[in-house]
Amino acid sequence: MLRIAVPNKGSLSVPASDMLREAGYRQRRDTRELVLADPDNGAEFFFLRPRDVAVYVGSGTVDVGITGRDLMLDSEADAVEHLPLGFAASTFRFAAPAGTITDVEQIAGRRVASSYDTLVRSYLRERGIEPAAVVHLDGAVESSVRLGVADVIADVVETGTTLRAAGLEVFGEPILRSEALLIRRSDVGEPAGLDVLTRRLQGVITAHEYVLMDYDVPIELVDAAVAVTPGFESPTVSPLHNGESAAVRSMVKRSETNRVMDALYEVGARGIIVTSIHASRL
Repeated sequence: MLRIAVPNKGSLSVPASDMLREAGYRQRRDTRELVLADPDNGAEFFFLRPRDVAVYVGSGTVDVGITGRDLMLDSEADAVEHLPLGFAASTFRFAAPAGTITDVEQIAGRRVASSYDTLVRSYLRERGIEPAAVVHLDGAVESSVRLGVADVIADVVETGTTLRAAGLEVFGEPILRSEALLIRRSDVGEPAGLDVLTRRLQGVITAHEYVLMDYDVPIELVDAAVAVTPGFESPTVSPLHNGESAAVRSMVKRSETNRVMDALYEVGARGIIVTSIHASRL
């Protein structure tokens, strides 16, 4: 069986299990379950702390796992990215009291607080910057400056509201752009069953990102309409019974749905219908 590690709590847990469920795998109904066998799909799931997933994958205890890019790099485990999963996107950045620091070089000689101290040390070392200390904190990093523990913080930034409330502002380029990943061990070949898991997850990702768009368009306008909806390879074009129009079906980015519908209407298409994709194999 393919042994798969899944985050047991936190922001990665629910979307990871939901994606696996959409991919046809069994998932736990009780959060107290730590191991779940799915013999029909040749898989066994282990529900672990998000920070530990990469460690177990790197040691070979499990074959693959779902975790964040930031957590994988911070663990220094012997694991690599196998497939980006398209959720839990975040940006990891430095921040300091407003107006005090404008460049990463100015971190030299200052204390940095972070929940990702290994990642921060590596980032600064690569740039030849020597901080006074890198302080590990498990949470509430933005309070560390006001409490006198640090001069700078490195943390996940979404809207920046929490930072501003603490009197902090970001500076420099992002340290890392993270998202959820399917990871595997770096020094061995792909385990049996990983190809099936990969195809299934890619199918779910495609279903989330694309919709099917159907519309009717006069025969003489087909080329102009197809230019708006080129699809993955080529749209399906079928003549209608009246001999004057064609029915077209194409995959369209979900985020561009309304813009594409407007463009098709301008071209002369009518009867434009959008349908969600439940699953796919491309």
